[in-house]
Amino acid sequence: MAKKDPTDLTVEKKLEALFQLQTTLSQIDEKRALRGELPLEVQDLEDEITGLRTRIEKIESEIQEFKAAINQKRGDIEEAQAIVARYKEQLNDVKNNREYDMLSKEIVFQELEIELCNKKINEALVRIDEKDALLKQNQEQVEYKLQTLEEKKSELDSIMQETRDEEDKLKSKAKTLEDKIEERLLNSFKRIRKNARNGLGVVYVQRDACGGCFNKIPPQRQLDIKMHKKIIVCEYCGRILIDPELAGVKAVASTDEKTKKRSSKRKKAEGEG
Repeated sequence: MAKKDPTDLTVEKKLEALFQLQTTLSQIDEKRALRGELPLEVQDLEDEITGLRTRIEKIESEIQEFKAAINQKRGDIEEAQAIVARYKEQLNDVKNNREYDMLSKEIVFQELEIELCNKKINEALVRIDEKDALLKQNQEQVEYKLQTLEEKKSELDSIMQETRDEEDKLKSKAKTLEDKIEERLLNSFKRIRKNARNGLGVVYVQRDACGGCFNKIPPQRQLDIKMHKKIIVCEYCGRILIDPELAGVKAVASTDEKTKKRSSKRKKAEGEG
């Protein structure tokens, strides 16, 4: 049996095929949106972990610098203590007051140096304690982020597997529907859909308005849409318009129609009274 030429289809059939294609593509968009948030979360977590590890390396480096400074100061203390001991021995052999005063001043100076070194050491020990606490905090954050990352990756893998299978089926369905639509109309639909913020290229009339941009549609234009004689697009947003019945949706009366019906019932009741 020869394949039916899409150009031979009635406008109504073309519109039906377009709406079915739109519905299928919207389902694909939903699958991608569901999956699309998780990769971003995973990427954010990986970036955070990288940042935390860089911070940990910096903190560890700073701790090592403080420890090296402490070792140096302790070496300076030992050297100063040796000088003090040597000068004190020399005090026993001084020959005049001038020499005694000079050695005494040098001893005082070295003792002050020892006090200063001890002060620096204590300050460094305090900073090391602070850095150790900060290091522990960052390491705990890394462990927590890694655990969360594994959970997110597992969730992503599960969703990707699930959505991939469903998406493949939907893509196959979309391809079948596309084969039923003439190329010129299909290209126009794809262009409209690409420019639409929500990806809707075909919408049905809702309460006398476009289902895409919600601008009012004149009554005559609505009548043309219901006739299915030609492809009609919204003059405001450019989306292809179909009537609710063709979309399988129950038409909702507009506010004006409801007001007219209520007014008609009220007049009828007044007439009967």
